[in-house]
Amino acid sequence: MPYLCYVDYAVQIRFNETLKKLEPQFGPLDLQGVLFLIGVQELGKGHQNFKKDDKVNLMHIAICTLLEPHGYYSYVGEDRDGWPHFELNKNLPPLGAKEQEQLIKEAVIDYFSEITQ
Repeated sequence: MPYLCYVDYAVQIRFNETLKKLEPQFGPLDLQGVLFLIGVQELGKGHQNFKKDDKVNLMHIAICTLLEPHGYYSYVGEDRDGWPHFELNKNLPPLGAKEQEQLIKEAVIDYFSEITQ
């Protein structure tokens, strides 16, 4: 049986278009770079030099923010340092790496569609 890889090309095209719109301001980005950018945006403290642990936390903030409209997370507030916190509402269904990437790309497209309206 041949190996089939699920890729929604329409989503990939729209994701690439989103990256192109961001490129003049932020330079070339990949998915990880976009997640970092969203994390910094949601933290709301502007660009600064972040430690490795902070970068991981920023990406977590991005993932929670992106999946919040899908019902997976809820924003619960900020800690005393101003970092946003979320609680898990429901577990993601079991997804392979490609499906996870597809879900995140769709959520990135939605995120930037909403903030540019």
